[in-house]
Amino acid sequence: MPYAAFKTRIYAFLLDYLVIVIYGIFVVGTISFVFRSYIKPLFSSSPITAELTGFFMMTLPVSLYFILCECSKWQGTLGKRKMGIRVVDAVGQRIGIGRSAFRTAIKFLPWEVAHFGIWRLMLPTDFSESTVYVILNAVNLVILLYLIIPLTSKKRRNVYDWIAGTEVVR
Repeated sequence: MPYAAFKTRIYAFLLDYLVIVIYGIFVVGTISFVFRSYIKPLFSSSPITAELTGFFMMTLPVSLYFILCECSKWQGTLGKRKMGIRVVDAVGQRIGIGRSAFRTAIKFLPWEVAHFGIWRLMLPTDFSESTVYVILNAVNLVILLYLIIPLTSKKRRNVYDWIAGTEVVR
């Protein structure tokens, strides 16, 4: 199977990021505005409440987009489909929902850890500021690894591909 080039995967993710931004504008621009009196306290009461609210409003829907698209008959998100690539298992077959969820969880783990740190900087917490900065710097290192690892092998597999046993092919 011809493996997807790293550049193609980046373009696909940028297209998917556009989908995420459009969804984010919808959430922030409409839902948050219409339900402001209900939502505002959720983002100001505690870091845990703020993080969970953000998770249910953004992370979970975005994750479901990746999970459901990548285990579907199309085997990829809108960005992957537009770029002509798809997610498969080690023998080239469509992945199941469990593997797709596992892959997506690993992919977005740095995003969620960053939210964890940011909310602890913005709202009162028991974590010291230096601890939070260590966490956020660790997130940056993981993201850097996510960008470098695919360049180290012919299959261009990322960390989450290695762990989930997936490949992205043309």
